[in-house]
Amino acid sequence: MAGLRLGPLLRYADGSSATVWVEASRPCTAEVRCAEGGGGEAPTFQIEGHHYALVPVTGLTPGTTRAYEVFLDGTRVWPLPDSPFPPSVIRTTMEDDDVRVAFGSCRWASPPTGEKDPVGPDALDTLAARMVGEPEGERPDVLLLLGDQVYADETTDATRRWLAARRDLNDPPGNEVADYEEYTRLYYESWLDPEVRWLLSTVPSCMIFDDHDVIDDWNTSASWLEDMRATGWWQERLMSGLMSYWVYQHLGNMTPDELAADPVYAAVRDTPDGTDVLRALAARADTDSPSVRWSYRRDFGRVRLLMVDSRAARVLDEERRSMLDPGEARWVREQTLDTPGSYDHLLIGTSLPWLLPQLVHDAEAWNAALCRGEKGARWARFGEDLRRKADLEHWAAFPESFAALAELIAEAGSGPQAPATILVLSGDVHHAYVAEPKWRSGARSPQARVLQLTCSPVHNSIPLSIRLGFRFGWSSLARALGRRFAWHARSPLPPVSWRKKGGPWFGNQLMTLTLRGRSARLRLEQARAVRGARPRLETVTESELAR
Repeated sequence: MAGLRLGPLLRYADGSSATVWVEASRPCTAEVRCAEGGGGEAPTFQIEGHHYALVPVTGLTPGTTRAYEVFLDGTRVWPLPDSPFPPSVIRTTMEDDDVRVAFGSCRWASPPTGEKDPVGPDALDTLAARMVGEPEGERPDVLLLLGDQVYADETTDATRRWLAARRDLNDPPGNEVADYEEYTRLYYESWLDPEVRWLLSTVPSCMIFDDHDVIDDWNTSASWLEDMRATGWWQERLMSGLMSYWVYQHLGNMTPDELAADPVYAAVRDTPDGTDVLRALAARADTDSPSVRWSYRRDFGRVRLLMVDSRAARVLDEERRSMLDPGEARWVREQTLDTPGSYDHLLIGTSLPWLLPQLVHDAEAWNAALCRGEKGARWARFGEDLRRKADLEHWAAFPESFAALAELIAEAGSGPQAPATILVLSGDVHHAYVAEPKWRSGARSPQARVLQLTCSPVHNSIPLSIRLGFRFGWSSLARALGRRFAWHARSPLPPVSWRKKGGPWFGNQLMTLTLRGRSARLRLEQARAVRGARPRLETVTESELAR
Protein backbone atom coordinates (compact mmCIF):
# COMPACT_ATOMS: atom_id res chain seq x y z
CA MET A 1 0.00 0.00 0.00
CA ALA A 2 1.28 3.47 -0.88
CA GLY A 3 2.06 5.83 1.99
CA LEU A 4 2.40 9.60 2.11
CA ARG A 5 6.09 10.46 2.54
CA LEU A 6 5.82 14.26 2.29
CA GLY A 7 3.12 16.84 1.73
CA PRO A 8 0.52 17.69 0.82
CA LEU A 9 1.59 21.16 -0.26
CA LEU A 10 -1.09 23.49 -1.60
CA ARG A 11 0.92 25.31 -4.27
CA TYR A 12 -1.57 27.16 -6.48
CA ALA A 13 -5.11 28.43 -6.02
CA ASP A 14 -7.27 30.81 -8.04
CA GLY A 15 -11.02 31.26 -8.40
CA SER A 16 -11.85 27.75 -9.59
CA SER A 17 -8.75 25.53 -9.50
CA ALA A 18 -5.70 24.58 -7.46
CA THR A 19 -2.68 22.27 -7.46
CA VAL A 20 -1.61 20.01 -4.59
CA TRP A 21 1.87 18.41 -4.46
CA VAL A 22 2.61 15.11 -2.73
CA GLU A 23 5.40 12.56 -2.42
CA ALA A 24 4.34 8.92 -2.07
CA SER A 25 6.26 5.84 -0.99
CA ARG A 26 5.57 3.92 -4.22
CA PRO A 27 3.92 4.36 -7.63
CA CYS A 28 0.22 5.10 -7.26
CA THR A 29 -2.59 7.45 -8.19
CA ALA A 30 -2.87 10.51 -5.96
CA GLU A 31 -6.31 12.00 -5.51
CA VAL A 32 -7.62 15.15 -3.83
CA ARG A 33 -11.27 15.19 -2.75
CA CYS A 34 -12.87 18.42 -1.58
CA ALA A 35 -15.85 18.77 0.72
CA GLU A 36 -18.97 19.85 -1.18
CA GLY A 37 -17.50 18.86 -4.55
CA GLY A 38 -14.38 19.46 -6.59
CA GLY A 39 -11.18 17.48 -6.76
CA GLY A 40 -8.77 15.77 -9.09
CA GLU A 41 -6.25 12.99 -9.47
CA ALA A 42 -2.87 12.32 -11.05
CA PRO A 43 -0.53 9.33 -11.36
CA THR A 44 2.85 9.66 -9.69
CA PHE A 45 6.04 10.17 -11.66
CA GLN A 46 9.44 8.82 -10.64
CA ILE A 47 12.73 10.66 -10.06
CA GLU A 48 15.74 8.84 -8.58
CA GLY A 49 13.52 6.15 -7.04
CA HIS A 50 11.11 8.70 -5.45
CA HIS A 51 7.48 9.10 -6.46
CA TYR A 52 5.70 12.43 -6.80
CA ALA A 53 2.44 13.85 -8.05
CA LEU A 54 1.11 17.33 -8.64
CA VAL A 55 -2.65 16.96 -8.51
CA PRO A 56 -4.78 19.45 -10.47
CA VAL A 57 -7.92 20.30 -8.50
CA THR A 58 -10.91 21.62 -10.48
CA GLY A 59 -14.62 22.19 -10.01
CA LEU A 60 -14.19 24.81 -7.29
CA THR A 61 -16.37 27.88 -6.80
CA PRO A 62 -14.90 31.39 -6.47
CA GLY A 63 -14.94 32.87 -2.99
CA THR A 64 -15.29 29.59 -1.10
CA THR A 65 -13.25 27.64 1.45
CA ARG A 66 -13.32 23.85 1.13
CA ALA A 67 -11.64 21.26 3.28
CA TYR A 68 -9.83 18.57 1.32
CA GLU A 69 -8.46 15.08 1.84
CA VAL A 70 -5.69 13.21 0.01
CA PHE A 71 -6.01 9.59 -1.14
CA LEU A 72 -3.35 7.28 -2.57
CA ASP A 73 -4.83 4.42 -4.61
CA GLY A 74 -8.14 5.05 -2.87
CA THR A 75 -6.80 4.99 0.70
CA ARG A 76 -7.03 8.19 2.69
CA VAL A 77 -3.58 9.39 3.85
CA TRP A 78 -4.36 13.02 4.78
CA PRO A 79 -5.31 14.32 7.28
CA LEU A 80 -3.05 12.14 9.39
CA PRO A 81 -4.72 9.96 12.03
CA ASP A 82 -5.29 11.83 15.32
CA SER A 83 -4.08 15.08 13.77
CA PRO A 84 -4.20 18.02 16.22
CA PHE A 85 -4.58 20.44 13.33
CA PRO A 86 -7.75 21.74 11.64
CA PRO A 87 -8.63 20.34 8.21
CA SER A 88 -6.47 21.57 5.35
CA VAL A 89 -8.48 23.84 3.08
CA ILE A 90 -8.41 25.35 -0.40
CA ARG A 91 -9.61 28.94 -0.42
CA THR A 92 -10.62 30.26 -3.83
CA THR A 93 -10.48 33.96 -4.66
CA MET A 94 -12.69 36.59 -6.23
CA GLU A 95 -11.33 39.27 -8.58
CA ASP A 96 -11.79 42.16 -6.12
CA ASP A 97 -10.68 40.33 -2.95
CA ASP A 98 -8.04 41.76 -0.66
CA VAL A 99 -4.70 39.99 -1.13
CA ARG A 100 -2.61 39.21 1.93
CA VAL A 101 0.99 38.23 1.10
CA ALA A 102 3.35 36.91 3.80
CA PHE A 103 7.02 36.66 2.86
CA GLY A 104 10.50 35.94 4.17
CA SER A 105 13.59 33.85 3.48
CA CYS A 106 16.36 31.78 5.04
CA ARG A 107 14.79 28.93 6.99
CA TRP A 108 17.12 26.47 8.68
CA ALA A 109 15.30 23.27 9.67
CA SER A 110 13.76 23.36 13.15
CA PRO A 111 14.88 20.70 15.66
CA PRO A 112 12.45 17.94 16.66
CA THR A 113 9.74 18.87 19.14
CA GLY A 114 11.10 19.06 22.68
CA GLU A 115 14.70 19.82 21.68
CA LYS A 116 16.23 23.22 22.37
CA ASP A 117 16.22 25.43 19.28
CA PRO A 118 19.71 26.92 18.84
CA VAL A 119 18.45 29.85 16.72
CA GLY A 120 15.19 30.70 18.50
CA PRO A 121 11.53 30.21 17.54
CA ASP A 122 10.70 29.47 13.91
CA ALA A 123 8.50 32.19 12.40
CA LEU A 124 6.64 29.68 10.17
CA ASP A 125 5.98 27.35 13.10
CA THR A 126 4.70 30.31 15.08
CA LEU A 127 2.47 31.51 12.24
CA ALA A 128 0.96 28.03 11.95
CA ALA A 129 0.33 27.89 15.71
CA ARG A 130 -1.48 31.23 15.59
CA MET A 131 -3.66 30.09 12.71
CA VAL A 132 -4.58 26.92 14.60
CA GLY A 133 -5.39 28.88 17.75
CA GLU A 134 -7.39 31.53 15.88
CA PRO A 135 -9.27 29.62 13.17
CA GLU A 136 -11.39 32.67 12.29
CA GLY A 137 -8.44 35.04 12.45
CA GLU A 138 -6.26 36.54 9.77
CA ARG A 139 -4.33 34.21 7.49
CA PRO A 140 -2.14 34.78 4.41
CA ASP A 141 -3.58 34.26 0.96
CA VAL A 142 -0.14 33.28 -0.28
CA LEU A 143 3.26 32.61 1.29
CA LEU A 144 6.33 33.78 -0.63
CA LEU A 145 9.52 31.93 0.30
CA LEU A 146 12.35 34.02 -1.12
CA GLY A 147 15.28 31.63 -0.98
CA ASP A 148 17.29 29.26 1.19
CA GLN A 149 14.37 26.92 1.78
CA VAL A 150 17.02 24.26 2.51
CA TYR A 151 20.68 24.54 3.43
CA ALA A 152 22.77 22.16 1.34
CA ASP A 153 26.01 23.48 2.83
CA GLU A 154 25.01 24.04 6.48
CA THR A 155 23.43 20.81 7.64
CA THR A 156 21.99 20.13 11.08
CA ASP A 157 23.53 17.72 13.59
CA ALA A 158 20.79 15.19 12.85
CA THR A 159 21.47 15.33 9.12
CA ARG A 160 25.21 15.02 9.68
CA ARG A 161 24.63 11.83 11.63
CA TRP A 162 22.43 10.53 8.80
CA LEU A 163 25.12 11.43 6.23
CA ALA A 164 27.82 9.74 8.32
CA ALA A 165 25.84 6.50 8.31
CA ARG A 166 25.66 6.71 4.52
CA ARG A 167 29.22 7.67 3.50
CA ASP A 168 32.63 8.75 4.80
CA LEU A 169 32.43 12.43 5.76
CA ASN A 170 36.22 12.73 5.40
CA ASP A 171 35.64 12.69 1.64
CA PRO A 172 34.43 15.88 -0.10
CA PRO A 173 31.95 17.47 0.25
CA GLY A 174 32.11 16.29 3.86
CA ASN A 175 29.04 17.09 5.92
CA GLU A 176 27.36 18.94 3.06
CA VAL A 177 24.90 17.17 0.76
CA ALA A 178 26.32 15.38 -2.26
CA ASP A 179 23.48 13.89 -4.33
CA TYR A 180 19.74 13.77 -4.95
CA GLU A 181 19.01 11.33 -2.14
CA GLU A 182 20.72 13.61 0.33
CA TYR A 183 18.70 16.58 -0.94
CA THR A 184 15.51 14.64 -0.24
CA ARG A 185 16.70 14.32 3.34
CA LEU A 186 16.85 18.14 3.62
CA TYR A 187 13.28 18.53 2.41
CA TYR A 188 12.00 15.80 4.74
CA GLU A 189 13.76 17.41 7.69
CA SER A 190 12.37 20.83 6.86
CA TRP A 191 8.85 20.10 5.61
CA LEU A 192 7.91 17.22 7.93
CA ASP A 193 7.99 19.67 10.82
CA PRO A 194 4.33 19.21 11.95
CA GLU A 195 3.36 22.90 12.07
CA VAL A 196 5.11 23.74 8.80
CA ARG A 197 3.65 20.65 7.11
CA TRP A 198 0.13 21.73 8.03
CA LEU A 199 0.81 25.37 7.11
CA LEU A 200 2.06 24.44 3.63
CA SER A 201 -0.97 22.17 3.17
CA THR A 202 -3.42 25.02 3.67
CA VAL A 203 -1.71 28.23 2.45
CA PRO A 204 -0.64 28.45 -1.22
CA SER A 205 3.07 29.05 -1.66
CA CYS A 206 5.47 30.51 -4.23
CA MET A 207 9.20 29.78 -3.96
CA ILE A 208 12.53 30.75 -5.50
CA PHE A 209 16.02 29.49 -4.70
CA ASP A 210 18.99 31.40 -3.34
CA ASP A 211 22.58 30.33 -2.85
CA HIS A 212 22.29 27.95 0.12
CA ASP A 213 19.75 25.85 -1.79
CA VAL A 214 22.88 24.82 -3.71
CA ILE A 215 25.95 26.32 -1.98
CA ASP A 216 26.98 29.59 -0.31
CA ASP A 217 27.72 32.35 -2.87
CA TRP A 218 26.51 30.23 -5.76
CA ASN A 219 27.62 31.86 -9.05
CA THR A 220 29.61 34.63 -7.41
CA SER A 221 31.95 34.98 -10.40
CA ALA A 222 33.42 33.21 -13.40
CA SER A 223 36.61 32.31 -11.52
CA TRP A 224 34.56 30.98 -8.59
CA LEU A 225 32.65 28.73 -10.99
CA GLU A 226 35.86 27.56 -12.64
CA ASP A 227 37.25 26.57 -9.24
CA MET A 228 34.08 24.68 -8.35
CA ARG A 229 34.04 22.79 -11.64
CA ALA A 230 37.58 21.63 -10.95
CA THR A 231 36.44 19.69 -7.88
CA GLY A 232 35.34 16.08 -8.07
CA TRP A 233 31.98 16.61 -6.34
CA TRP A 234 30.55 19.89 -7.67
CA GLN A 235 28.86 18.60 -10.81
CA GLU A 236 26.75 16.01 -9.01
CA ARG A 237 25.91 18.51 -6.28
CA LEU A 238 24.69 21.08 -8.82
CA MET A 239 22.74 18.54 -10.89
CA SER A 240 21.05 17.18 -7.76
CA GLY A 241 20.33 20.65 -6.42
CA LEU A 242 18.62 21.78 -9.62
CA MET A 243 16.74 18.50 -10.06
CA SER A 244 15.43 18.54 -6.51
CA TYR A 245 14.55 22.23 -6.83
CA TRP A 246 12.45 21.48 -9.92
CA VAL A 247 10.62 18.68 -8.12
CA TYR A 248 10.12 20.16 -4.67
CA GLN A 249 9.82 23.86 -5.45
CA HIS A 250 9.65 24.96 -9.08
CA LEU A 251 7.00 22.55 -10.30
CA GLY A 252 4.41 24.00 -7.94
CA ASN A 253 5.23 27.56 -8.97
CA MET A 254 3.66 27.00 -12.37
CA THR A 255 0.03 27.69 -13.16
CA PRO A 256 -2.18 24.86 -14.48
CA ASP A 257 -1.95 26.31 -18.00
CA GLU A 258 1.84 26.49 -17.79
CA LEU A 259 2.00 22.91 -16.54
CA ALA A 260 -0.15 21.73 -19.44
CA ALA A 261 2.22 23.38 -21.92
CA ASP A 262 5.51 22.46 -20.25
CA PRO A 263 7.48 19.89 -22.30
CA VAL A 264 9.71 18.81 -19.40
CA TYR A 265 6.74 18.06 -17.17
CA ALA A 266 5.09 16.12 -20.00
CA ALA A 267 8.26 14.11 -20.67
CA VAL A 268 8.77 13.30 -16.98
CA ARG A 269 5.21 11.97 -16.68
CA ASP A 270 5.35 10.06 -19.94
CA THR A 271 8.32 7.90 -19.00
CA PRO A 272 8.56 5.15 -16.34
CA ASP A 273 11.50 7.01 -14.81
CA GLY A 274 11.95 10.74 -15.47
CA THR A 275 15.43 10.96 -13.96
CA ASP A 276 17.27 11.26 -17.28
CA VAL A 277 14.85 13.90 -18.53
CA LEU A 278 15.33 15.99 -15.42
CA ARG A 279 19.09 15.49 -15.37
CA ALA A 280 19.21 16.77 -18.96
CA LEU A 281 17.27 19.88 -17.87
CA ALA A 282 19.74 20.48 -15.03
CA ALA A 283 22.68 20.05 -17.41
CA ARG A 284 21.18 22.64 -19.79
CA ALA A 285 20.66 25.02 -16.87
CA ASP A 286 24.35 24.63 -16.02
CA THR A 287 25.92 24.89 -19.48
CA ASP A 288 23.31 26.98 -21.32
CA SER A 289 21.46 28.88 -18.61
CA PRO A 290 19.42 31.10 -21.00
CA SER A 291 17.65 27.95 -22.25
CA VAL A 292 16.09 27.30 -18.82
CA ARG A 293 13.96 29.91 -17.07
CA TRP A 294 13.35 29.66 -13.35
CA SER A 295 11.68 33.07 -13.06
CA TYR A 296 7.88 33.12 -13.20
CA ARG A 297 4.82 35.32 -12.97
CA ARG A 298 1.72 34.94 -10.85
CA ASP A 299 -1.32 37.24 -10.80
CA PHE A 300 -3.58 37.53 -7.75
CA GLY A 301 -6.49 39.61 -8.97
CA ARG A 302 -4.95 43.04 -9.57
CA VAL A 303 -1.69 42.16 -7.84
CA ARG A 304 1.15 40.96 -10.07
CA LEU A 305 4.07 38.97 -8.72
CA LEU A 306 7.26 38.59 -10.75
CA MET A 307 9.58 36.12 -9.04
CA VAL A 308 13.02 36.78 -10.51
CA ASP A 309 15.92 34.30 -10.55
CA SER A 310 18.96 36.22 -9.31
CA ARG A 311 21.25 33.15 -9.09
CA ALA A 312 21.19 30.81 -12.08
CA ALA A 313 20.44 33.50 -14.71
CA ARG A 314 23.66 35.42 -14.13
CA VAL A 315 26.21 36.27 -16.82
CA LEU A 316 29.59 35.90 -15.10
CA ASP A 317 32.05 37.05 -17.78
CA GLU A 318 33.63 40.18 -16.28
CA GLU A 319 33.22 42.09 -19.55
CA ARG A 320 29.51 41.27 -19.80
CA ARG A 321 28.72 40.72 -16.11
CA SER A 322 24.98 40.88 -15.46
CA MET A 323 22.51 39.69 -12.86
CA LEU A 324 20.19 38.49 -15.66
CA ASP A 325 21.11 37.11 -19.06
CA PRO A 326 19.62 39.07 -21.99
CA GLY A 327 16.72 36.68 -22.49
CA GLU A 328 15.83 36.74 -18.80
CA ALA A 329 16.04 40.54 -18.68
CA ARG A 330 13.80 40.77 -21.74
CA TRP A 331 11.26 38.40 -20.14
CA VAL A 332 11.18 40.46 -16.92
CA ARG A 333 10.64 43.62 -18.95
CA GLU A 334 7.84 42.06 -20.99
CA GLN A 335 6.03 40.77 -17.91
CA THR A 336 6.40 44.11 -16.15
CA LEU A 337 5.09 46.24 -19.00
CA ASP A 338 2.52 43.79 -20.36
CA THR A 339 -1.06 45.15 -20.51
CA PRO A 340 -0.59 48.57 -18.83
CA GLY A 341 -3.17 49.28 -16.17
CA SER A 342 -3.90 45.60 -15.55
CA TYR A 343 -2.50 45.63 -12.00
CA ASP A 344 -2.60 47.99 -9.01
CA HIS A 345 0.48 46.59 -7.29
CA LEU A 346 3.65 45.09 -8.76
CA LEU A 347 5.66 42.79 -6.49
CA ILE A 348 9.17 41.98 -7.70
CA GLY A 349 10.45 39.00 -5.75
CA THR A 350 14.23 38.64 -5.87
CA SER A 351 16.13 36.75 -3.19
CA LEU A 352 18.89 39.39 -3.10
CA PRO A 353 17.97 42.96 -2.10
CA TRP A 354 18.07 45.58 -4.82
CA LEU A 355 18.69 48.40 -2.33
CA LEU A 356 21.30 47.75 0.38
CA PRO A 357 22.81 50.06 3.00
CA GLN A 358 24.69 52.72 1.04
CA LEU A 359 28.09 51.66 2.36
CA VAL A 360 27.49 48.06 1.28
CA HIS A 361 26.22 49.20 -2.13
CA ASP A 362 29.23 51.42 -2.77
CA ALA A 363 31.64 48.72 -1.58
CA GLU A 364 30.11 46.17 -3.95
CA ALA A 365 30.15 48.59 -6.91
CA TRP A 366 33.80 49.48 -6.10
CA ASN A 367 34.67 45.78 -5.89
CA ALA A 368 32.99 45.12 -9.26
CA ALA A 369 35.20 47.78 -10.85
CA LEU A 370 38.31 46.23 -9.35
CA CYS A 371 37.37 42.76 -10.58
CA ARG A 372 36.81 44.14 -14.09
CA GLY A 373 40.47 45.19 -14.05
CA GLU A 374 39.87 48.94 -14.01
CA LYS A 375 42.72 49.40 -11.51
CA GLY A 376 45.01 46.76 -12.99
CA ALA A 377 45.65 43.04 -12.55
CA ARG A 378 46.89 43.28 -8.95
CA TRP A 379 43.75 45.10 -7.82
CA ALA A 380 41.65 42.61 -9.81
CA ARG A 381 43.14 39.67 -7.89
CA PHE A 382 42.59 41.49 -4.60
CA GLY A 383 39.01 42.31 -5.65
CA GLU A 384 38.16 38.71 -6.47
CA ASP A 385 39.51 37.47 -3.17
CA LEU A 386 37.55 40.13 -1.31
CA ARG A 387 34.39 39.42 -3.31
CA ARG A 388 34.38 35.82 -2.20
CA LYS A 389 35.30 36.45 1.43
CA ALA A 390 32.83 39.31 1.96
CA ASP A 391 29.91 38.00 -0.17
CA LEU A 392 29.98 41.06 -2.45
CA GLU A 393 27.56 39.71 -5.06
CA HIS A 394 24.19 41.43 -4.68
CA TRP A 395 22.52 43.66 -7.29
CA ALA A 396 25.01 46.40 -6.41
CA ALA A 397 27.83 44.13 -7.61
CA PHE A 398 26.19 44.16 -11.06
CA PRO A 399 26.01 47.95 -11.61
CA GLU A 400 24.47 47.85 -15.08
CA SER A 401 21.78 45.42 -13.88
CA PHE A 402 21.09 47.62 -10.86
CA ALA A 403 20.59 50.62 -13.12
CA ALA A 404 18.48 48.65 -15.61
CA LEU A 405 16.11 47.54 -12.85
CA ALA A 406 15.82 51.16 -11.64
CA GLU A 407 14.95 52.29 -15.16
CA LEU A 408 12.40 49.51 -15.62
CA ILE A 409 10.73 50.34 -12.30
CA ALA A 410 10.56 54.02 -13.28
CA GLU A 411 8.97 53.13 -16.62
CA ALA A 412 6.45 50.73 -15.10
CA GLY A 413 5.56 53.23 -12.37
CA SER A 414 4.97 56.18 -14.69
CA GLY A 415 2.02 57.37 -16.75
CA PRO A 416 -1.74 57.51 -16.26
CA GLN A 417 -2.08 53.76 -15.78
CA ALA A 418 0.77 53.39 -13.28
CA PRO A 419 0.23 51.03 -10.35
CA ALA A 420 -0.11 52.41 -6.84
CA THR A 421 3.01 50.59 -5.62
CA ILE A 422 6.04 48.77 -6.93
CA LEU A 423 7.52 46.73 -4.10
CA VAL A 424 10.81 44.82 -4.33
CA LEU A 425 10.60 41.86 -1.93
CA SER A 426 13.88 40.28 -0.82
CA GLY A 427 15.63 38.30 1.91
CA ASP A 428 19.17 36.87 2.22
CA VAL A 429 20.78 39.38 4.61
CA HIS A 430 19.43 38.04 7.94
CA HIS A 431 17.64 41.20 8.99
CA ALA A 432 14.67 43.28 7.89
CA TYR A 433 14.38 46.86 6.70
CA VAL A 434 12.39 49.20 4.47
CA ALA A 435 14.18 51.52 2.02
CA GLU A 436 12.75 54.06 -0.39
CA PRO A 437 14.52 55.22 -3.56
CA LYS A 438 14.47 58.69 -5.09
CA TRP A 439 15.31 59.15 -8.74
CA ARG A 440 18.00 61.70 -9.46
CA SER A 441 17.32 64.97 -11.19
CA GLY A 442 16.89 64.55 -14.92
CA ALA A 443 15.87 60.89 -14.71
CA ARG A 444 12.33 59.65 -15.21
CA SER A 445 10.70 59.45 -11.79
CA PRO A 446 7.75 57.10 -11.18
CA GLN A 447 4.43 58.19 -9.71
CA ALA A 448 4.03 54.77 -8.05
CA ARG A 449 5.32 54.37 -4.49
CA VAL A 450 8.50 52.31 -4.78
CA LEU A 451 9.99 50.50 -1.78
CA GLN A 452 12.56 47.84 -1.02
CA LEU A 453 11.08 45.45 1.56
CA THR A 454 13.66 43.03 2.94
CA CYS A 455 12.78 40.29 5.42
CA SER A 456 14.99 37.49 6.73
CA PRO A 457 15.56 35.15 8.39
CA VAL A 458 12.47 33.05 8.93
CA HIS A 459 14.57 30.75 11.14
CA ASN A 460 18.31 31.20 11.39
CA SER A 461 21.04 32.85 13.41
CA ILE A 462 21.86 36.56 13.38
CA PRO A 463 25.55 36.93 14.31
CA LEU A 464 26.63 40.03 16.20
CA SER A 465 28.83 41.01 13.26
CA ILE A 466 25.76 41.26 11.02
CA ARG A 467 23.85 43.30 13.61
CA LEU A 468 26.71 45.77 14.05
CA GLY A 469 27.68 45.89 10.39
CA PHE A 470 24.23 46.62 9.05
CA ARG A 471 23.40 49.13 11.78
CA PHE A 472 26.57 51.00 10.88
CA GLY A 473 25.95 50.55 7.15
CA TRP A 474 22.93 52.86 7.23
CA SER A 475 24.67 55.66 9.16
CA SER A 476 25.77 59.02 7.78
CA LEU A 477 29.40 58.11 8.52
CA ALA A 478 28.97 54.91 6.49
CA ARG A 479 27.52 56.89 3.58
CA ALA A 480 30.56 59.16 3.63
CA LEU A 481 32.87 56.14 3.68
CA GLY A 482 30.95 54.63 0.78
CA ARG A 483 31.54 57.75 -1.28
CA ARG A 484 35.29 57.21 -0.81
CA PHE A 485 34.94 53.74 -2.34
CA ALA A 486 33.00 55.23 -5.24
CA TRP A 487 35.67 57.91 -5.73
CA HIS A 488 38.49 55.36 -5.80
CA ALA A 489 36.73 53.24 -8.44
CA ARG A 490 35.49 56.28 -10.39
CA SER A 491 32.08 54.63 -10.19
CA PRO A 492 29.25 56.61 -11.78
CA LEU A 493 26.38 57.63 -9.54
CA PRO A 494 23.56 55.09 -9.57
CA PRO A 495 20.30 56.44 -11.08
CA VAL A 496 18.65 56.50 -7.65
CA SER A 497 19.53 57.55 -4.13
CA TRP A 498 17.72 55.99 -1.19
CA ARG A 499 17.13 56.20 2.51
CA LYS A 500 16.11 53.70 5.14
CA LYS A 501 12.47 54.18 6.16
CA GLY A 502 12.44 51.50 8.85
CA GLY A 503 14.77 49.06 10.58
CA PRO A 504 17.11 47.37 10.74
CA TRP A 505 15.19 44.71 12.68
CA PHE A 506 16.83 41.49 13.82
CA GLY A 507 15.08 38.24 14.70
CA ASN A 508 13.17 35.32 13.15
CA GLN A 509 10.49 37.21 11.28
CA LEU A 510 7.91 37.57 8.54
CA MET A 511 6.54 40.56 6.68
CA THR A 512 2.91 40.67 5.58
CA LEU A 513 1.47 42.92 2.88
CA THR A 514 -2.27 43.59 2.83
CA LEU A 515 -3.27 44.89 -0.59
CA ARG A 516 -6.80 46.31 -0.93
CA GLY A 517 -7.66 48.11 -4.15
CA ARG A 518 -4.88 50.66 -4.54
CA SER A 519 -4.04 50.72 -0.84
CA ALA A 520 -1.17 48.78 0.74
CA ARG A 521 -0.29 48.10 4.35
CA LEU A 522 2.86 46.42 5.74
CA ARG A 523 3.34 44.58 9.02
CA LEU A 524 6.53 43.02 10.40
CA GLU A 525 6.18 40.30 13.03
CA GLN A 526 8.85 38.46 14.97
CA ALA A 527 8.66 35.05 16.63
CA ARG A 528 9.24 35.55 20.36
CA ALA A 529 9.77 32.93 23.05
CA VAL A 530 7.27 33.07 25.92
CA ARG A 531 8.13 31.57 29.30
CA GLY A 532 5.84 28.64 30.08
CA ALA A 533 3.94 28.91 26.79
CA ARG A 534 4.37 28.46 23.05
CA PRO A 535 6.25 31.15 21.12
CA ARG A 536 4.09 33.79 19.49
CA LEU A 537 4.31 36.33 16.71
CA GLU A 538 4.57 39.89 17.96
CA THR A 539 4.08 42.94 15.77
CA VAL A 540 7.25 45.04 15.59
CA THR A 541 6.02 47.69 13.18
CA GLU A 542 3.02 48.38 10.98
CA SER A 543 2.70 51.12 8.37
CA GLU A 544 0.56 52.29 5.49
CA LEU A 545 2.43 52.24 2.19
CA ALA A 546 -0.30 53.56 -0.09
CA ARG A 547 -3.82 54.86 0.54
